[in-house]
Amino acid sequence: MDTSNMKGYMGKFLKGCGCLSIGFFVLLIIIGIFADDDDNKKALEELAQKTEQVQKSMEKENHQDTVVVNQPTEGDPYQELDDLIGLGSVKQEVRSLANFVELQKQREAQGLKTAKVSYHLVFYGSPGTGKTTVARIVGRIYKDLGVLKKGHTVETDRGGLVAKYMGQTALKTDTVIQQALDGVLFIDEAYSLVPEGGGGQDYGQEAISTLLKRMEDYRDRLVVIIAGYKDEMQRFIDSNPGLQSRFNRYIDFPDYTGEELTDIFKMYMKKNQYTLAPDAEDFLEEQFEYAVAHKDRNFGNARFARNVFEKSIQQQANRLEGMKNLSMSQLTELTVEDLQGGFAARTNIGQ
Repeated sequence: MDTSNMKGYMGKFLKGCGCLSIGFFVLLIIIGIFADDDDNKKALEELAQKTEQVQKSMEKENHQDTVVVNQPTEGDPYQELDDLIGLGSVKQEVRSLANFVELQKQREAQGLKTAKVSYHLVFYGSPGTGKTTVARIVGRIYKDLGVLKKGHTVETDRGGLVAKYMGQTALKTDTVIQQALDGVLFIDEAYSLVPEGGGGQDYGQEAISTLLKRMEDYRDRLVVIIAGYKDEMQRFIDSNPGLQSRFNRYIDFPDYTGEELTDIFKMYMKKNQYTLAPDAEDFLEEQFEYAVAHKDRNFGNARFARNVFEKSIQQQANRLEGMKNLSMSQLTELTVEDLQGGFAARTNIGQ
């Protein structure tokens, strides 16, 4: 048997998960003892390929954990809030909260009694209604008001908080919380921490217990915003008295209208230097109105508008394929044909 080849294969196995690699390594020894050189080499190659596939699958699974840290951007957060398309009721609620917090701060500075303020928030709404964007703005507003020192936002979901084995969830959740100190911890689809039905072994409750304790430990350094569908979020809040006592401010994010989705599409056009052909304006508005009228529960709202835009400019590129020396108008104009391709793309469904 070629020992140099054997060392190479051993090296591959020892790079991955310890227990996985050791198990295959033992198998390699058995093969090395009982198999002929040719058969042994073939078996080793097959095992190496299988091991790499398993390890890649494990790595991919681990990367599904979502924790994104967004540092606060420069500029006026109140103006950025006002500039958002639609969301009139949301803007009013956030402004009202900011006004209340500011007044309490002024009363405190004058030695007056102040009302107890809970900065934690519940965002109700469908996908793509701006919950994450507004959470980032709230973090910056809280920094502006002196509630938070940094005002950054750490965005996560169940995957970023819950581990797969007993005893690991508390540590995993606490690690994310430490990243969020002096800023906002935004948990999307928070209701998934308490699966409906509650059967079987689930570590979501461990994450909730850790979160509630840290909200108390760091009550002056941590703001938590939880988000998701309205009914599911209400079920989540009702599942735990600790959640009910800490989350008493709710903001409802309505779905976008067809007109608002048209405006969002045009916003992407403006940012990316595209224009509409004269006969494409009405078509665009009609298609968004139709999409809203026939939406289902998983309709993506602003994400849908973004996907239509991305598919439309892709369709434009296909339409202009092979053409040279294109004019400025040809490079920037989106036609009805391009929009038809954008709305027809199956990837837009449910997004």
